[in-house]
Amino acid sequence: MGKKILLAIVVIVIVMQFIQPDKNISEEIPQSDFIVLNTPPAEVATILKTSCYDCHSNNTEYPWYGNVAPVSYILANHVNDGKRHLNFSEWGKYNQNQKEHALEEIIEVVEHREMPMTSYISMHEEAALTDTEVKVLNDYMTTSLNMTSLYKQKAE
Repeated sequence: MGKKILLAIVVIVIVMQFIQPDKNISEEIPQSDFIVLNTPPAEVATILKTSCYDCHSNNTEYPWYGNVAPVSYILANHVNDGKRHLNFSEWGKYNQNQKEHALEEIIEVVEHREMPMTSYISMHEEAALTDTEVKVLNDYMTTSLNMTSLYKQKAE
């Protein structure tokens, strides 16, 4: 019985290699992208690209092991989940309330070191935020939030 189960698992994993999930790769940076629209300082843009964009944009840079099932399925799930919460590539399509909420969330999760996720950092050490990067990012996002809130008040 145990050998049959093991054989079934091996067959499933082999079949999974040939049926891969879609990759989150875009050939272009859309005009709706956060960095395109807001032109943040280079330091902020670098932090976002290094620590956020893999899971929160339309263009993920996949590691070599991202082509091996079942890891490819796990990565696809993480990226889809991340984009569902926040997609920097679609920033220009968000309404003012969505932008305000997203900025508040970014500030909170970065401040509490909930993002980038520990599991992501374990495989991408360069994505770990230093105390200085947390401050730089949160200062910029707080300024953006204040500007978004001010714009919203003027529109009302």
